[in-house]
Amino acid sequence: MSGVAAVRRLLPAASDYRPLRRSWRADLLAGLTVGIVALPLALGFGISSGAGAEAGLITAIVAGVVAAVFGGSNVQVSGPTGAMVVVLAPIVASHGIGAVALVSLMAGVVVLVAGVLRLGRAVSFIPWPVIEGFTLGIAVIIFLQQVPALTRADADAAAHTNVVVTAVTALVHADPLYLAWALGAVAIVAACMVLLPKLHKAIPGSLVGIAVVTLLALWLPTPLADIGELPHSLPPPSLPAFGLGTLGALALPALTVAALAAIESLLSARVAASLADTGPYDPDRELVGQGLASVAAGLFGGMPATGAIARTAVNVRSGAKTRLASVTHAIVLLLVVLVAAQPVGLIPLAALSGVLMVTAVRMVHAATVRSILRSTRADAVAFVITAIVTISVDLIVAVVIGMLVAGVFAIRSLSRATGVTREPIPGEPVPGDERIAIIRLDGPLFFAAADRVFDTVTSLDGVSVVILRMSQLELVDATGAHVLSEIVQRLEARGITVLIKGVREGHVELFRTVGVLGALRHHKHLFTELPAAVEHARSHIAREASAG
Repeated sequence: MSGVAAVRRLLPAASDYRPLRRSWRADLLAGLTVGIVALPLALGFGISSGAGAEAGLITAIVAGVVAAVFGGSNVQVSGPTGAMVVVLAPIVASHGIGAVALVSLMAGVVVLVAGVLRLGRAVSFIPWPVIEGFTLGIAVIIFLQQVPALTRADADAAAHTNVVVTAVTALVHADPLYLAWALGAVAIVAACMVLLPKLHKAIPGSLVGIAVVTLLALWLPTPLADIGELPHSLPPPSLPAFGLGTLGALALPALTVAALAAIESLLSARVAASLADTGPYDPDRELVGQGLASVAAGLFGGMPATGAIARTAVNVRSGAKTRLASVTHAIVLLLVVLVAAQPVGLIPLAALSGVLMVTAVRMVHAATVRSILRSTRADAVAFVITAIVTISVDLIVAVVIGMLVAGVFAIRSLSRATGVTREPIPGEPVPGDERIAIIRLDGPLFFAAADRVFDTVTSLDGVSVVILRMSQLELVDATGAHVLSEIVQRLEARGITVLIKGVREGHVELFRTVGVLGALRHHKHLFTELPAAVEHARSHIAREASAG
């Protein structure tokens, strides 16, 4: 692919909207539906991150449009997400609210560069149990993050960056009266979200629940805190203030945010592609779009954005076919800012906490957890460790550790697939055959299995000729080839003639480079057929007998 074609593939094209003539009504309706669903989530995630409800709305609007136009999926919906909140909350606690916009810019540039460098396929290397463990950990964190809002213990919450410590501290210092009112609000919202969709799928349970709680809070003298004043328009774009010291302090958090944004967005796009026939997604272009979305959100004072799996699923199930649906969802939220900012500001924080708690619970599927835990020990361990590290340490660290655990188990399993078998000599036996050993090597020969192969073959005793059958040898790395060279040298040093049979064409160059072929006593000790190798081995045994 030429450079111009590669760049053009990462940019918007007319083909993105080819089905629009037939699907525009469905796209508009889907966008309206997603906008209604996204409103409480944008507000809630903004507040939970510490950046505020305004930042959540700005991100959903600005990033929602930019990612829809420039992203690699036709139906992806982007904005603030629970996973991003989990990463941002400690950043806000350590560096203040002003750091969020700058981190968004920095992370957006990193994700954009990753897309340009065509790193979009990297997410396919993350094992499923690690992804699910990561998801479980995020769900637990989102749930626990709501505890301070339900206890009115925000001062204590700001004193810690670990969500478990924050939740426990908030409960210890809880105001019992406030907690009772807040739990009542959560119960109302949860009941609406669970029960109303059973009456009709089109009923937005979260929005109805929020409306009921807000009306009750206006009618009754409750102590519940509300969102507060929201802007009636988008702020003008501006570059956040920064210095070299600030950039250095935020470099690692920005890389963490960028890694999370890339992983979550690509996973969401992949899920969307599997839900309906809305066209394939381009992972590299998706990274470009998400990078630009976070940059744009940062310029408007928002927070980093990612593809949102739940909202994307709602979009697809509502009939979306093109990017118009995602753009419409952002326009719906913009109209809320322009027209309904004042009533939205009256929403109690406890109601939003109820929405996020139910959302967190819905992120975890019991059937999925059971299937992973009952699958293999390796997958179960990777799943559990990833979830625990996500909750107790860090999301990106959790993914890395989960992949390492899964990788160790995979390597161990792969090494066990390496076979070292002594075979009988085919045909009628002749005197001296007992001094010939045919060793068949099967499967992969790489660093994890190399020592075992070396010990097994070099421990042969009472033989004069060893035939190494390699036609069934699949994967061979440099370590495996080096061990084969050492095996030949060790046996030859003991006076044992080594014959090699059936080297695959793809292994010849590696064996020549590492020295496997050069370690043979004679170049004629390399064979393509087993009968010829056996005949040659018998001739060696016959010469030894005559010499004796």
